Amino acid sequence: MKSFIETLLNLMNDPDTARNGAVFLFAAAIFSVGMVGLLILARHFDPLKRRMDALIIQDTRQVSAIEQWAEKLDHFAHVVLPHNRDLQKSTADRLARAGYRSPNSLVIYYFIRLFSMVALPLLVLLTYPLFPKIEPDKIFFCAAIAGMLGMIVPSYYLDKKTARQQRSLRNGLPDAIDLLVVCTEAGLGLNAAILRVAQVIFEIHPALAEELLMVTAEMRAGVDRTQAMSNLARRTGLEDIKGLITVLTQSMRFGTSISQTLRIYSEEFRDKRMQKADEEAAKLGTKMIFPLIFCVMPGFFIIAMGPAVIKAIAVFSNMGN
Repeated sequence: MKSFIETLLNLMNDPDTARNGAVFLFAAAIFSVGMVGLLILARHFDPLKRRMDALIIQDTRQVSAIEQWAEKLDHFAHVVLPHNRDLQKSTADRLARAGYRSPNSLVIYYFIRLFSMVALPLLVLLTYPLFPKIEPDKIFFCAAIAGMLGMIVPSYYLDKKTARQQRSLRNGLPDAIDLLVVCTEAGLGLNAAILRVAQVIFEIHPALAEELLMVTAEMRAGVDRTQAMSNLARRTGLEDIKGLITVLTQSMRFGTSISQTLRIYSEEFRDKRMQKADEEAAKLGTKMIFPLIFCVMPGFFIIAMGPAVIKAIAVFSNMGN
């Protein structure tokens, strides 16, 4: 035992052995961290686990603090909300298209906008003592700019969120139409087909599945099918969904086959997607001009002509001497 300890100490004193041992321990630590990370990712993206989690009904949903404040601000809604009813309706439609369907979403949006319009200029004015060399008129100009930003930024964020939501719906629409064709040709009615498609695509396209589930919930509550689908078009604001609903409404009005109508619309929609892809591909050459000129060409000229320029400078300098 004593000889083993002495041998171990001698090995530790050897620089090469200590360096190799440190490298081995470092590699083992990296390997262990990588394996733990892979196990965590595998558990997180396990489809069985996600399906089991989706079946768990969470009744105790935590209400956000801003929603609690919005409930308290209902008494001051006449101060926060604009008096124009058309503006309120258009803003509510924008919020619905962005995915904000809370009853207090309109009050929350205008409260955030009013708060940012007041808070940002005050923040600029409060920071004035930190910059005593700046003239007061410039400080007031910056405060005015901050107030304008406080008015514009919430609307800009809402537009971006709406575009992201519509992009998600647009990406899931082709799969939903193809599944609707399959379900209707298999003998399901339109209501049952919409419900079945929503259940199938819930994991892949949750935004579109939520919209379709809302349509089925409205129809179960007694809303007319045409009105429920019109509400879907109004909530999403997508021209593709409006076209689909128009086709389905005409098919139900004139008594034609819904499955055949959906198949024809699916083929037309597929052609439209192909034309859109061709259009984007045709624009690619023009879009690549600016990165090519400003990013690729300077490096190419430096690599290709740099040695010749350096050699020419050296030759001319020697001629001068």
